Amino acid sequence: MSALYIGIDVSKDFSTAQAIDWKGNKCFYLELAMTADGFDKLLKAITAHGKDITQVTVAMESTGCYHINLFSFLTHKGIRCIIINPLLTANFARLSLRKTKTDKKDALTISQFLLVHKDSLLKTDLSPDRQDLKDLAREHESLTNLIAGMKNDIRRMLQITFPELESVCNIFSETILDLLKQFPSARLIKIAKPNTIAKALLHEDNRKKISVSAEDIIKAAKASVASHGAAKEIILPEKISTLQYLIEKKVRMKKALVKACEDMMVEDIEIITSIGGISNITASRLLAEIGDYRAFSTYKHLIAFAGLDPSVHQSGKFEGISRISKRGNRHLRYIIYLMTTCVVRGDNIFRTYYQKRRAEGQPFKKAIMATAHKLIRVLFTMLSKRTTYKSKEVNAI
Repeated sequence: MSALYIGIDVSKDFSTAQAIDWKGNKCFYLELAMTADGFDKLLKAITAHGKDITQVTVAMESTGCYHINLFSFLTHKGIRCIIINPLLTANFARLSLRKTKTDKKDALTISQFLLVHKDSLLKTDLSPDRQDLKDLAREHESLTNLIAGMKNDIRRMLQITFPELESVCNIFSETILDLLKQFPSARLIKIAKPNTIAKALLHEDNRKKISVSAEDIIKAAKASVASHGAAKEIILPEKISTLQYLIEKKVRMKKALVKACEDMMVEDIEIITSIGGISNITASRLLAEIGDYRAFSTYKHLIAFAGLDPSVHQSGKFEGISRISKRGNRHLRYIIYLMTTCVVRGDNIFRTYYQKRRAEGQPFKKAIMATAHKLIRVLFTMLSKRTTYKSKEVNAI
């Protein structure tokens, strides 16, 4: 049992720490700057009140990026740190009749919450390696979103400079993007020499890169209803360069994430990817967000952690519409959604289950969520029993 429980209310420039003992008695209160001196000041206060740092537990709320440096500092000093969902401490604070809200009070609330729920919270202890894994997964997700946004911008711009091109070919193939960097409009393609367009579609060894011909593209350009815009002919190549840079960065991030996850949990990846439709990168992102699956006593706790648990509104004879709560990890929820759509396409058992739900009259999203619940049950059972996927046994889960 930890001798010292410390709650830290983190902010950008200054934070407050409140320490209590196992009886709930206050040990020390500290205001610290989020600097090296402030971190050292906190460490000295901790060691002064608990010389055995293995008997010290620190809790802080997840605050975007502001808590990460302090978390890293303390964990590297050998102090156990736990990141808490702010929603949990906010609900805990409502148990008090007093409405006082100060940084000092918030730090005390976190330390008291840690003391009350220490047994369950210690199971979710996040190591620096797992934090690094999560950072890589979040960066990969961020790049995915940026790429999607950039593609939408390029598609909208092409609707003005060359709207017919998308019906002729895949505008986001590497070859077409390189072509558009040189000739970002139907006007420029029309005035270019045909052999110049043809060369842009060839490899350096004169092998053809794509099935569409230069003649098809030129024909579409000549019949185009595109509007002339000199500014768009300048902006579009820049956006394409940005897109290509983001794609290259995403590839590097994907390799780094998969390697880091394989170094830590290669068997877990093998278990998860044994289900058809789940790739190494998707499995890695899932594991990065879940952390240690053993922190969840049942699959229902994992469903709740992802915010996929049903939110029921019922009072007396009134019963409202049931929806998912969306109160958990939104990143994990998004990954599970993507993973479910993949297994519906890649595995017969899950596809049949999804189709059954649709046949019962459920709309697309509701059927996907029902299938996601089944997928989580299967994954949790596989990981717990350390066994790979056996489709014949899935219906029993």
